[in-house]
Amino acid sequence: MKNEEEEPLSPMARVFQSPDIDLCAIINIGFKTKINPDVVLDALKQNVYKHPRFSSKLSENGEKWIETEVNVEDHVIVPYIDPEDICEGGQSFVDDYISRLTLIPLDRSRPLWDIHILNVKTSYAEAVGVIRFNHALADGMSFISLVLACTHKTSNPDMLSTAIPSVKRRSTVSHSLKKTGWFLTAIFTIGSTMRLIWNTLVDMFLLFATMLFLKDTKTPLKGGANVRSNPKTFYHRNISLDDIKLIKNAMNMTINDVLLGITQAALSSYLNRRYDRIRFRAGCTVNLRSDIGFKPLAEMMVKDSKCRWGNYFSFIILPLSISLETDPLVYLNKSKAMMARTKHSYQAALTYFLIKISLKVLGAKATTSLFNQHLMNITTCVSNVMGPMEEISFNGHPVAYISPSSYGHSHALLIHYTSYAGEMTITITVDPTVIPDPHKICDDMEESLKTMKAVLWERGLLKEAYKV
Repeated sequence: MKNEEEEPLSPMARVFQSPDIDLCAIINIGFKTKINPDVVLDALKQNVYKHPRFSSKLSENGEKWIETEVNVEDHVIVPYIDPEDICEGGQSFVDDYISRLTLIPLDRSRPLWDIHILNVKTSYAEAVGVIRFNHALADGMSFISLVLACTHKTSNPDMLSTAIPSVKRRSTVSHSLKKTGWFLTAIFTIGSTMRLIWNTLVDMFLLFATMLFLKDTKTPLKGGANVRSNPKTFYHRNISLDDIKLIKNAMNMTINDVLLGITQAALSSYLNRRYDRIRFRAGCTVNLRSDIGFKPLAEMMVKDSKCRWGNYFSFIILPLSISLETDPLVYLNKSKAMMARTKHSYQAALTYFLIKISLKVLGAKATTSLFNQHLMNITTCVSNVMGPMEEISFNGHPVAYISPSSYGHSHALLIHYTSYAGEMTITITVDPTVIPDPHKICDDMEESLKTMKAVLWERGLLKEAYKV
């Protein structure tokens, strides 16, 4: 028997594992070959104990991880698939199977994860592996670090997957300003500090107002009170990462700015002139680690690491602009201005701090209730996770795509972006009783990207971007 060692959960992990939320991550990974279950089982048996979260269960009060024995066979499911069940197409079978999983809770008497192997040909892959775990185990960045530790480059099977570009936080003081002398630098610093304080005060006021009474306009994308308990369906689409980078360079913005602009344009098109001057907000995840670049899994597991494993992120609220614009670049300019403002606010850090204090003062149930009320009063959540730049393989199984999402939230719509091997995967999670046509949102996103690129080309702005 293993010695039962205990480790406390982080504040966000305690919220996610709460029975009132029970937020679970679900990752749909497509493979270019059929999956050999024996290979998966053997790899898990050799490596599962190297990762404490996947070999620990929750304590009864949900406050600590308790190390325990793991019977890998209990966590790997290979369902029998009747050929008649996939006569209409493998994609439909896989979509229905994953949707049904959202109604089946994970067993809390053992580690909160499982893997489902579906050797069914779909629109994008020869087989599909579905990884499901309670979000208390990890956030998106932690999961990608685990993927990198378990896979190898397809082009060189002897090399681990380390193909993640380095990322650094941008300085708020430009290099040119630093050369102008101490007086102008001091004036800029004072102004920037005042703006930071003001933005933070406004954002925190709106956060409390959202928790208490401030609700988004009711639209066909807004879920009702029962949306959390309804089954979810998942839809994904691949678009060109190179096209996104071209727009990024042409408009002098970040990839996140471009993705937010595409999101605003697509949702505006989907709602199609039915609303004017509406309140439509999105929760956006923010990485709180001091080192935001990807690190090897072993380094992330070190106690004092600046890039710790776990749920070290928070949320900010973004007021999306929902209106039909004749110039598609307006969406990009609005998203760039919006994201630039969020960088001059401590909303994300203060939100995380308040959750931590609330857990100590009010307890888990009250904190979870406030967190859930905040989610119910906004319309959607958007996230972007950077994945491997090169194709990777798991024990000889080349990966075709990585499509992560989650369920257990109080939204009828969830949008995830994940980059992988030169493509950006859009994953749309919906409550089908509210949004029966998620493919139309993906269609609008794809069309918005094409339109933005075409306008930039017509104006001669892409010629310079190709040189960057």
